[in-house]
Amino acid sequence: MLTVLIAAPEHLQALMDSDDFSGAQAFSDQEALRALEVITRRRPQIIALERTFAATTRGAALINRIKADPKLAACEIRVVAQESGYARTTPTADAPAGEGAAVAVAAPAPAAALDQRGTRRAPRVRIVEGVEVAIDGNVATLIDLSVIGAQVVSQTILKPNQRVRMSIGDTSKPVRFGAAVAWASFELAKTGPRYRAGIEFFDADADALQQFCDLKKK
Repeated sequence: MLTVLIAAPEHLQALMDSDDFSGAQAFSDQEALRALEVITRRRPQIIALERTFAATTRGAALINRIKADPKLAACEIRVVAQESGYARTTPTADAPAGEGAAVAVAAPAPAAALDQRGTRRAPRVRIVEGVEVAIDGNVATLIDLSVIGAQVVSQTILKPNQRVRMSIGDTSKPVRFGAAVAWASFELAKTGPRYRAGIEFFDADADALQQFCDLKKK
């Protein structure tokens, strides 16, 4: 029975030395992408995640990526603690019957920027595929947009509360303004690691953004 073990370096060796993981294929948490390649190719019966790694955004992203692949439905995801061996997880409420157990940890759900009461402050429209914006000079893909915020996907690291400069529109007449990252989540996509983030605008031209929304909405 093939087991893939992923743990933080400070826990990895101790787990590998235990009877439970003596034959496991082991990876450090910094090798999550390489571990995912092995998991996708070999489809192990058990995928064991050390609990501190499972609780991180990178661990949650890996779990979600595995759960999203129907070819890995038979894999069982377990969370393990160094001092107590296996701790089998229970399926989440939305996991179909028969699929492997799912860890009760999830990456932050992609959502639009919210006000303090949890309600949207402006209508958000979905944007056609392939529209790019610049965040601190780095290219990001625009997912949805309003006059006060946006959701983007970026290969460059984005962190909550990070202040940025943003540019939207064609190069001849872009709309430029200050903004901040309201929320961000790490994802392991088929194309590699990426960051999904909600951006809150500070001093953007609302009329120009509304025109852009009308032009690029689905």
